[in-house]
Amino acid sequence: MTTSAQRWFHRRGDLARDGWESVVDSSTRGWQHTGIRVADISDSDQLDLHERGVERIVVPLSGSFNVTHHHFPGAWETRLHGRKSVFEGPTDVLYLPAGTTAEVRGHGRVAVAEAPTEESRPWQYIPAADTPIELRGAGRSSRQVHNFGTPQSLDAARLIVCEVITPAENWSSYPPHKHDEHVPGHESRLEEIYYFESAPVRGSQAAPDASFGIFSTYSSPAGSIDINAMVRTGDIALVPFGYHGPAVAAPGYDLYYLNVMAGPDPEREWRISDDPAHAWVRDTWNGQDVDDRLPFTDNKEGRS
Repeated sequence: MTTSAQRWFHRRGDLARDGWESVVDSSTRGWQHTGIRVADISDSDQLDLHERGVERIVVPLSGSFNVTHHHFPGAWETRLHGRKSVFEGPTDVLYLPAGTTAEVRGHGRVAVAEAPTEESRPWQYIPAADTPIELRGAGRSSRQVHNFGTPQSLDAARLIVCEVITPAENWSSYPPHKHDEHVPGHESRLEEIYYFESAPVRGSQAAPDASFGIFSTYSSPAGSIDINAMVRTGDIALVPFGYHGPAVAAPGYDLYYLNVMAGPDPEREWRISDDPAHAWVRDTWNGQDVDDRLPFTDNKEGRS
């Protein structure tokens, strides 16, 4: 693995700290605007979120959780019903503004998306049924996006968060694109975190640990970066700049990723520029149907 990839791509557990399997925050070298925490917990565990200068979205990956959150004038207890796995459709999530502390208890796997800010917004519980589900692309570029933390869905200060499911053999984060320049109305400056999970298609006899996808990034005028990696459950890619994509689900294995974005621009916007060499691919989707395996939901028979 290149030096660039070693800096920006981290295997499961490489970033373990303070009871968390992975932590990315402002103490991570070269990182400023976003963060993520991931952990497996059991009924006897408690995860503490005590830093006040960040806003957060608590995202159940699998299992259910109770979140006690403290902010003026008191404390609240919110139940996150969660889901069986990230491949069972959207989950309910909890947005916690800056100035809030919290404790998470429950059983399962949880992610906490973060962004440093001193701006405060109202806290918000978003039920799974209220999460906008977008089927993006077409044909083998079909993917499913859960837009619970995007500017159109959530009043946050800095955070932009969504999750993407890519069925086996499909491509997402494609065409390769970037968001590392501030060009009003055209492109935003946004750091981005990719947190990955992969699983055998339903009905497969494959071992879960064998599951994988592929993820790539490459340089833009804003900076040098080079990641070409097999990605598995728990792996994290950091994208401070540069073109990123594709994310490819290998045959036999579905791919999931949680995207966490924020940046220094005055507007909270997700605006991208495709790599001009590959932007033409979008036109080939015209007339193609969205993959009929989508959407993945908790009541859909079969996942792939």
